[in-house]
Amino acid sequence: MTRPPKPEPRAERVSLWRYVRLFRQDILSAQPAKLYRAKMAEFRTPFFRSYLLNQPDLIDVVLKERPMDFPKSDRIGEGLRPLLGNSVFLTNGTDWQRQRRIIDPAFEGGRLRDAFPGMVAAGQAASDRLSEGVQEVETQTSHAAADVIFRTLFSIPIEHKIASQVFTQFRDYQRTQPILNLAAFLPIPSWMPRFHKGRTKRTARSIRALITGLTEQRMAAIKDGTAPDDLATKIMTTTDPQTDERFSTEEMVDQVAIFFLAGHETSASALAWALYLLALYPEAQARVAQEAAAFGNSPEFSDMSKLRFTRDVFRETLRLYPPVPMMVREATKPEKFRDRDVKPGSQIVLSPWHLHRHQLLWDRPDDFDPDRYATENGKTCARNAYIPFSAGPRVCTGAGFAMVEGPLLLALLLKDWKFDVVEGREPVPVAHLTVRAKDGIWLRLTRR
Repeated sequence: MTRPPKPEPRAERVSLWRYVRLFRQDILSAQPAKLYRAKMAEFRTPFFRSYLLNQPDLIDVVLKERPMDFPKSDRIGEGLRPLLGNSVFLTNGTDWQRQRRIIDPAFEGGRLRDAFPGMVAAGQAASDRLSEGVQEVETQTSHAAADVIFRTLFSIPIEHKIASQVFTQFRDYQRTQPILNLAAFLPIPSWMPRFHKGRTKRTARSIRALITGLTEQRMAAIKDGTAPDDLATKIMTTTDPQTDERFSTEEMVDQVAIFFLAGHETSASALAWALYLLALYPEAQARVAQEAAAFGNSPEFSDMSKLRFTRDVFRETLRLYPPVPMMVREATKPEKFRDRDVKPGSQIVLSPWHLHRHQLLWDRPDDFDPDRYATENGKTCARNAYIPFSAGPRVCTGAGFAMVEGPLLLALLLKDWKFDVVEGREPVPVAHLTVRAKDGIWLRLTRR
């Protein structure tokens, strides 16, 4: 049986510097095969200890039961700070709590319904941009996901001049591999330079300048009473119920930057892998196309209930190719996990990539099977060993948004197009910021 592509793991034992070199090439293939079987693994370096947790009850301790005892680690955040500033993705403690109190109301159920027409318009525009023949689809899904963000956040399409510039600059920013900086590997003091690449800092400044312009325009429109009722307006006009304060312009720029990173990059990754999986498994593609045909040309939000199998395809894609493959927390007090003493300052690594493919948890973990969620094993693992959006209080704010956007765009594309694999062009998964394909995902498109 054909299985979806999976990166080759590294040798069991390598030196620290060999690991750093492998990590710079790809986070996934830098890890050993034992992580697909281990309940917990310890990694020692001269500078810090890391513990990867694959045991569901321990993951619950970190993410759900005592999340404030395990704040986000700055080792990954240091590389993203030039772009994301003090966004909700990087903050901890009271700063993070305040930001979530302001942001969360914008993504409640009723607001998703309001954002739905923008998602539909972006999906239809994406279908119209496609053409027959062999195409690299990650480029197309990146374009589509960015379009969704701009239409729902700022009520402008991707063709808008500023939206197009942000999209282009963000693509360049990712290519600089921003998380691969000195602070990711060494415990250096806060005053010491992080040695970010010049291109990383330039593109970050450019993106933030463009977003600042959009934010200032929207704040002026809110003051004049002419602002559209979209996500940006909702967030900018929401006050913290405890302090009655709103986001400043700079704070809003931080949040828009992470909305673009989380909402665009992760959605683009998942959508591209979903299209590849459907091309690899024509029977599943036929079932999605059948649901899409019944979905209609002018879907309403209530019609999403018709996309049951399509939703399971997207769930299975997020299991096999979670856009964010690893999350890093930091222990703030002594812990004991599986009879091991974990000291304060230790890095706690939670890996959706390994958890979702864990050989002791999932039946046939490397197989693509959207129907698994109707089985007892699938239901159990979906509750206890499935964290594509994290879990607990720090669960991704846009998780509900993504689970509408993903199946919707799949349906709108599969309604018009048939996707087939290209012989000799199997994608190789790699991860820097998110799980992407090393040389892109190439598929053959035929109009239905």
